Amino acid sequence: MRTHRDFGPWLLFCACVLALLCALRAPVSAGAAPAPDPSALSVEHGLLPLPNGAAVPERLRPPGAAADDGGPSSVIFPVQSIGIRFDHARHVGLGATCATCHDRARTSHTSADSLLPAGTRCDGCHGTNHRGAVVTASAEPLSACATCHLGYRAEDGQRVLRTSLPPPHLRFDHAVHAERGIACTACHGAVGALELATVDQLPRMRGCFGCHTSEASNTGKPSRACPTCHLTEHDTLLVTSFPEGKLEPPAWLHDAEHGPDWLERHKRIAGDDSRFCSSCHAERFCTNCHDGRVRPRQVHPNDFLAMHATAARQDSPRCTSCHQQQSFCLSCHQRAGVTMSGPVGNLTHQGRFHPPPAIWTEGPRGPGHHAWEAERNLNACVSCHTERDCVTCHATAKVGGYGSGSTSGRHTDPHPPGFVTRCGRALRQNARPCLVCHDPNDPELSSCR
Repeated sequence: MRTHRDFGPWLLFCACVLALLCALRAPVSAGAAPAPDPSALSVEHGLLPLPNGAAVPERLRPPGAAADDGGPSSVIFPVQSIGIRFDHARHVGLGATCATCHDRARTSHTSADSLLPAGTRCDGCHGTNHRGAVVTASAEPLSACATCHLGYRAEDGQRVLRTSLPPPHLRFDHAVHAERGIACTACHGAVGALELATVDQLPRMRGCFGCHTSEASNTGKPSRACPTCHLTEHDTLLVTSFPEGKLEPPAWLHDAEHGPDWLERHKRIAGDDSRFCSSCHAERFCTNCHDGRVRPRQVHPNDFLAMHATAARQDSPRCTSCHQQQSFCLSCHQRAGVTMSGPVGNLTHQGRFHPPPAIWTEGPRGPGHHAWEAERNLNACVSCHTERDCVTCHATAKVGGYGSGSTSGRHTDPHPPGFVTRCGRALRQNARPCLVCHDPNDPELSSCR
């Protein structure tokens, strides 16, 4: 059984609360300290995401956002102008939900739809009337126009600052996401814990990837194709140029950020996934540089004319990815006079393309001998020479073909030692080189057949 001593602390607490309530309701006397003026407080509510402009922690930001990411792309989401004061956290505390004010989001199929609540949505709680041509409001703080609208002055004809939220350069279907049970916080973060919702609470591409690349069944297997969200031109390329700037991939997406070192890195990204590049660039964009007509100066160093012979011997396929040997290489060598078919011939003062005969043809087979060069890169030889040039030396007077009846040839056997033991395989693989010197009915081919 409780005694009167058990109720002592409770009676003291109730007395303090009652005294405080009475003090708040009592008029301010001449000698009492006046109540603080709301306009003089250091904290302005509803003008920023958090009071006094405090930084929004990552846990309240949209998925994929970082504390220092600078917000979503200003190219995708143009600059906004918010002319109202609004405290989301206070309204949520009073029982409001996202759908209470943004009821049209559940039926919206395009990102161009305005999902801001109409003024009539506020009338029920604030005691205002936005239905007529002229908005009516009382002098009560909850109903005053200046409570929510910035820049309001009655003497200016009830003008207020306009709110402008330009549509994003993006495809987005709110209704489809709502039908799949995707919560508002999955794209916009914890807006209910903030006050004013700014552009910083709009979705991040990295957060979208979390669902669009997920294998979870509840996401409905959304498309991973870029045109699912991004605007495209008639030829299915993404639109990348907007009045707000140029759209470029972020650093986290395939390491494809178009920074100062992109010219050096782009070959690796394109080599890994050329379809990724073709989302924004047509093939003509690549060929403008890589077909040799418009050559960036970073492709070859300044002294490449003196070095290109060594580079061509070391990596000929890379050269031929841009240059045609019969047109580009041969025409230049003809003009320089370092080719037999040039207009001025192989002039001594122009230098030689091949090493001296003692190394190139007459000496023992070594690294500088033409036999090694031909085996290493025959394409470089045929850019200037025809087969007739070869049989001039390698054919004999005993056989048909180009060498039949030749008296100027050096009768140099083109076959290496022991070739007769494997000539049958060479003949079956490609008979054309054999028929350059040998007649089809040549008895010497019988042993190879």
